[in-house]
Amino acid sequence: MLKLILFVMFLIPICFFKKSFWMVQLMLILLSFLFMFMISNSSLWIMISYFMGVDLLSYGLILLSLWICWMMVMASESINRMNYSKSFFLLNIVFMLLMLILAFGSMNLFYFYLFFEASLIPTLFLIIGWGYQPERLQAGIYLLFYTLLASLPMLVGIFYLYGDNNSLNFILMKKSYSNYLLYLVMIFAFLVKMPMFLMHLWLPKAHVEAPVSGSMILAGIMLKLGGYGLLRVFSMLMNIGLKLNFIWVSISLIGGFLVSLICLRQIDLKSLIAYSSVAHMGIVLAGLMTLSIWGMTGSYTLMIAHGLCSSGLFCLANISYERMGSRSLLINKGMMNLMPSMCLWWFLLSSSNMAAPPSLNLLGEISLLNSIISWSWVSMIMLMLVSFFSAAYSLYLYSYSQHGKIYSGAFSSFNGYIREYSLLMFHWLPLNFLILKSEVCMLWL
Repeated sequence: MLKLILFVMFLIPICFFKKSFWMVQLMLILLSFLFMFMISNSSLWIMISYFMGVDLLSYGLILLSLWICWMMVMASESINRMNYSKSFFLLNIVFMLLMLILAFGSMNLFYFYLFFEASLIPTLFLIIGWGYQPERLQAGIYLLFYTLLASLPMLVGIFYLYGDNNSLNFILMKKSYSNYLLYLVMIFAFLVKMPMFLMHLWLPKAHVEAPVSGSMILAGIMLKLGGYGLLRVFSMLMNIGLKLNFIWVSISLIGGFLVSLICLRQIDLKSLIAYSSVAHMGIVLAGLMTLSIWGMTGSYTLMIAHGLCSSGLFCLANISYERMGSRSLLINKGMMNLMPSMCLWWFLLSSSNMAAPPSLNLLGEISLLNSIISWSWVSMIMLMLVSFFSAAYSLYLYSYSQHGKIYSGAFSSFNGYIREYSLLMFHWLPLNFLILKSEVCMLWL
């Protein structure tokens, strides 16, 4: 584990070289593939020390972080063309990757909290530094205050746990608590980070204002920190969770349905994809809160799948934006005529977004449907609506952007670059081939 961290730290001086974009990208690709072969089919902690350790839950999310980070560099070609802000941009990504690896690899609850908060800083810099509109300042403040305000009570809860246990190590904290206040402060930060419906307003704002790399890391990894945190702390809150979790399941299912309806009203490509993230994370949260094996493994699977699928859709939205100069569906229509070969990628990623086979989304959603319906059959009504409208807004996104009468201002035909096709392929391949290795999702339990 220490080797991995040292390797990432070694990338910091490389950020200041002349050909830094390609060098950082190649080093991160190499690191991703090296880490991929370190998997161990054991649910025990691997690469363990007093400070760091990886079980299969951490392993999948660290690998996802490495994978998304090198694709962020690949997607940000417009920043590579600038001469003045390249090094700081790469430094931001490397620092963010380091914080994410440390957060997912921490064996201690306080260290996890520390790195969980530290990963917010480079995200804020990405939005404020490389965002497109003046509203990016407001979006940055939203992101900062929503997350910090919800996280500070959790810090007090962590200190209380330390006083009671004399340790904050995940393995040693097996005591189950029934304190209502502790339950609320420990999970509230993660509910905002996921984000749960009613606490989600910062997410669409942050996505719309962020550059493509900011959107990729937000959708791909940042939302997963919330789910990962919940999976870790519920080992201590199991007793009280069984009594109170129905509140969050109800809010998530109703919220998932309402957000799906909001998706059908969007005309901004990025805004639509951002709201679809809220709907998907609502199902993840509902399944996780049932505290069943189906729910926990399903939520983990869908978190990985959503990270790849949503990140790929943001890349597609950015490709259209770079050509047309707008993200509006009123202008980005009939794109099949302009970029015929890109239409296939729109179809593949939109179909994965609606959990079509053989995507990993399908496996995750089947597990989550199993867990939520076995928890209460009444929830079937909301789940039917969420599943139906999930397909509806994915089709809406695909058909409105690819079909229709072409915008008169777009008068030439252009294709994608090899870089863009490679980028989309690296999102889609793991998303559809990981289903063949689905037993890994069960092993971490």
